[in-house]
Amino acid sequence: MRWPVLYARSRHLPASAAVVALTALAVWLLAPDDGQGPADPRVTVLVLAAGVTAAAAGLGGQDAALDRTAAIRWAPRRVAHVLLIGTVVGAVPSAVRVLGPELAAVPFIVRDSAGLTGLAALGAVVCGAPYAWTLPVGWLAFTLFAPAGTGIVGQVGGWLLLPPGTAVATWTAAVLLVSGTALYAVAGP
Repeated sequence: MRWPVLYARSRHLPASAAVVALTALAVWLLAPDDGQGPADPRVTVLVLAAGVTAAAAGLGGQDAALDRTAAIRWAPRRVAHVLLIGTVVGAVPSAVRVLGPELAAVPFIVRDSAGLTGLAALGAVVCGAPYAWTLPVGWLAFTLFAPAGTGIVGQVGGWLLLPPGTAVATWTAAVLLVSGTALYAVAGP
């Protein structure tokens, strides 16, 4: 029982959980609940990106050299960590939906949570754990501020805001989750 507690503390999980909870509280208080169905999908994407960004700080330990010399298998722990981030961050809008405003459909939340989590894991590999947040935030900024493209390339670029059930968006999120998790499990931050 001691190992999970130490791991959680070394990966800043209590602070990340607090940020995710505060984000959920802010959305619950500020999101309009007019009973007209789901709110603007950008609100949901912002909540998911904020949660992934907060949790991405824990994708690396205090000392990378110490992590590399540890006599444990890191790959299963890294995969579990990434999947836990995606699950917890995806559960936040679902919980807000139960308590108050309907932010988005569950398939939309699951897809975007998975894709953003994969981007964070990929960011930990490419940019290092302190900057793992850059890829999810960068893709979010591109999606929100760049003009919507047409065709497959436009759908891949704007997958975060496409309606649930869109094949290109689902495949983009799945590829990001699988590739980011696999690279992070093998290479680490």
